[in-house]
Amino acid sequence: MSKFVKSMMIADIQREVGETQEVLVIDTSKLSGVAINKWRLALHKKQIRLLGVKNAVARRALSDVGLSGVDGALSGPSTIVWGGEDIVALSREVSKWAEEVKEVTIKGGAIGSTPLSVKDVESLSKSPGRKELLSQLVGLILSPGARLAGAMLGPGGRVCGAVKAKGTDDETAE
Repeated sequence: MSKFVKSMMIADIQREVGETQEVLVIDTSKLSGVAINKWRLALHKKQIRLLGVKNAVARRALSDVGLSGVDGALSGPSTIVWGGEDIVALSREVSKWAEEVKEVTIKGGAIGSTPLSVKDVESLSKSPGRKELLSQLVGLILSPGARLAGAMLGPGGRVCGAVKAKGTDDETAE
């Protein structure tokens, strides 16, 4: 393959991946053409993209955009997967498909220059996503206020009312 063709392929991979900093590598070589197209369409609806790549070209293209952590996973037939809401949603979706379709094998991935093993991808798929973490954080932030409001409405409310009444009695007496 000539340098010109390689440089075109590298530019194409970089254009496709764009600013993404989370990539998974899978092996879909055992899937039929019809099955892979159906799978692509299903993932496309969730803004997840697939691209079959030549390992040496992908290694160079991805390391140039800051995804050097993926180098170890690029061996044998490789397809890079990126997109979705976040890396958790991406790993959840790919892991789900890997369980359903036995011909799909997860090889690893990367978050920037940090490599992800198969175990890392599986543990990410079981962790809470961005939305779940934000809702947990908001719940933790609001819980002291909710407890205070509950105390003021419950038995503590009587004490608050008595203190308020005592305060207004003192003001009227002056």
